[in-house]
Amino acid sequence: MLSPLVRGNKKGVKIQNMSKITQSKSYKVLMDGLWNDHPVCSMILGICSSLAITNKLENAIVMGLGVTFCLVCTAVFISAMRNFIPSHARMIVYMIVIASFVIIVDRFIKAYYPDISEAIGPYIGLIITNCILMGRAEAFAIKNGIFYSVLDGIGYGLGYTYTLVVFSVIRESFGFGSILGMRVMPQNWTNWVVMVMAPGAFFVLSLYLWIYKTLRSVRVERKSVVNKGHDLLLRSKK
Repeated sequence: MLSPLVRGNKKGVKIQNMSKITQSKSYKVLMDGLWNDHPVCSMILGICSSLAITNKLENAIVMGLGVTFCLVCTAVFISAMRNFIPSHARMIVYMIVIASFVIIVDRFIKAYYPDISEAIGPYIGLIITNCILMGRAEAFAIKNGIFYSVLDGIGYGLGYTYTLVVFSVIRESFGFGSILGMRVMPQNWTNWVVMVMAPGAFFVLSLYLWIYKTLRSVRVERKSVVNKGHDLLLRSKK
């Protein structure tokens, strides 16, 4: 049986290791896309697809994974070629690279998921003009190495994807009474048709933004209190 001193030391080591992880650049880059600098809630990007295709969960999953794939592949290519891309032509290069990967995604979905392709086909093509991809290529991939650029692409892709999934789960369950064809509402449930229409999409978006902003402000306040306590502790030791 471990003594309290040993247990305390082990706990202190775990806290120290966790602190090192949370302060690392890799963690920060990943968390920026997942939460801190969320593409939809913080930067208000990708709103069109967030509103248009989230009436069904399968549509949201396919769109989210497609955008994530394009983000990661674009990040790898732009980062690897960053020293060879002329600054005056970089936007054209971004468009060509993004369009190439979007075509791959579009062909793949048409070949293996024709029903989903028919439902969200036009929006797959619009990934080319998605400001998330252009923004990350310009703000991050062109300035950083491949490893961090991939983490950035994964973070922003997953941040965008889970937002679409949350939107679609709410809208499909209330609008159709089912998720992925499985009944989740009682048999006597009256479908809220408005939830699968444009007004329902805007309502869910506004509710989601309100929750996100509230949680983020609470986290910032809590972090500020912790930092003040840490500073006071350091001063008392001096």
